[in-house]
Amino acid sequence: MDEDHNNGGFLDMGKADRSVWLMKCPVVVAKSWKSQLASSSSSSSDSQPLAKVVFSLDPLKPDDPSLHQFTMEVAGSETERMPKSYSLNMFKDFVPMCVFSESSQGSVAMEGKVEHKFDMKPHEENIEEYGRLCRERTNKSMIKNRQIQVIDNDRGVHMRPMPGMVGLISSNPKDKKKTMPVKQSDVKRTRRDRGELEDIMFKLFERQPNWTLKQLVQETDQPAQFLKEILNELCVYNKRGANQGTYELKPEYKKSAEDTAAE
Repeated sequence: MDEDHNNGGFLDMGKADRSVWLMKCPVVVAKSWKSQLASSSSSSSDSQPLAKVVFSLDPLKPDDPSLHQFTMEVAGSETERMPKSYSLNMFKDFVPMCVFSESSQGSVAMEGKVEHKFDMKPHEENIEEYGRLCRERTNKSMIKNRQIQVIDNDRGVHMRPMPGMVGLISSNPKDKKKTMPVKQSDVKRTRRDRGELEDIMFKLFERQPNWTLKQLVQETDQPAQFLKEILNELCVYNKRGANQGTYELKPEYKKSAEDTAAE
């Protein structure tokens, strides 16, 4: 066990050589698993497995990696319409990564090195239903919960200047200083929830099939680098042709958008 005196603590390296898998899953699956883990931890019953991974190969060519297939069967979910079967696309080339954990007491441990990285997506027969779930989340995220409250018999009390403010505010327009416009690049944008942003992106690509990065930054008011991460997962970048310099949805996501337009 190696010790690292970082912030006065120790880094547990006992599992540093363990091989782990890294998987990116849809938001609806992540929320379902998180809810199941929370309910199992609160109850006294033993925790149940969240999913089952099935590894398939050709018995005639067991050593051919191009014929290996990974699928996942989700054990259960709160959303009955959530797809239960998913394909796991394995990435062969990725940046070397490690997994760390931190306990409630603040102790940090290295859990292992990432050996395989997967991208989890619904099977083709479930892509239409998954597209409907994404559109429903998009519509819910667009609903504003702001309320207007009418103040009766106020007589302008809340609109009056506070003590000490009289004389500080000039009524002469010439005395007001001109406000300098804030450059768009100087505005610090706050990241949205990843799932919420993906829903908004699907909605935008339903409006039109091709977008430039600059247009999407203006539409979503999100940092460009954060948008690029989402775009690399959901879209393909056109390097040539009539739509050069624009993004469009990947075929597996474009299908659900086309179904929406047809409806």
